Amino acid sequence: MCVLCGVSDGTGRHSNHPTARLKAEGNQLFKNGQFGEAAATYSQAIKNAEELGILYSNRAACQLKEGNSRECIEDCNRALELQPYSMKPLLRRAMANESLERYRDAYVDYKIALQIDRNTQVANDSINRITRTLIDQDGTKWREKLPPIPSVPFYLRVSSRTCSFKIIVCSANHKTTFLLRMIGFWVFLCKGESDQEMFQDLKSEGNEHLTNARYKEAAEKYRVALCYLKLCQYEEARRDCESALQRDASNIKALYRRAQANKGLEDHALQPRHCASKGLDGEACCTEAARPRARATACGWPRRSVTML
Repeated sequence: MCVLCGVSDGTGRHSNHPTARLKAEGNQLFKNGQFGEAAATYSQAIKNAEELGILYSNRAACQLKEGNSRECIEDCNRALELQPYSMKPLLRRAMANESLERYRDAYVDYKIALQIDRNTQVANDSINRITRTLIDQDGTKWREKLPPIPSVPFYLRVSSRTCSFKIIVCSANHKTTFLLRMIGFWVFLCKGESDQEMFQDLKSEGNEHLTNARYKEAAEKYRVALCYLKLCQYEEARRDCESALQRDASNIKALYRRAQANKGLEDHALQPRHCASKGLDGEACCTEAARPRARATACGWPRRSVTML
């Protein structure tokens, strides 16, 4: 069975793709208190989402060859939702829009593609051709009628100034974590101070956005983050929440869970000094750390319950 045709979830309903099935399995594991297994399941859903983006892009290529431009655009949209700024679906959507005489939309996609790699020949040729068409169609003010053109993050652009990154995926004790580590920045430097400044800007932006380079689905991210919180993996939880917030800054659950992770990191930083001063071992210290919450519950403070989306 084609993975894009949907699979049954055992309830009479059909999920759109395997990611939905894994999401449901993760939700059930979470409800059962199997937080480590749930985190691993959500991580697998994230991986499948990326693979699904490739499949949508490949099917879009078939639709384009068959002359099904509208279906091609739909598949490209799905692929770009899963993998933003992916070159192939961008170019295929641009070609499909051009075949439908949607020249403004095609122009925008070609411009985005050229931001990613300015040496893309098909985009350069098409931009010149479409520009002439738009001038004939809209006159000298043709640029004012264009849709907004998004700015591609600098670290995703292919140019003579290149960043080199390595993504290391580690699994330990069945608790899946993602360690994204920068292993080097290098540039082809030209003469002048502006190149050094560009290198520093590039390095700073790479450091800031490295964790978002894979464009994980935000919904899956903060679910994984919640599992990390239950496992006391606060650093991983905070990182996943921040990645989710890159996609939706108003996400209440991601904000709340990041606050929980930050609180957990503060408690862990204070714990060794506190335990040493009282002569407590690690287990006793954890027991003592739990007492304030128990006292707060006994005083009638509301207990927060966490619900899954």
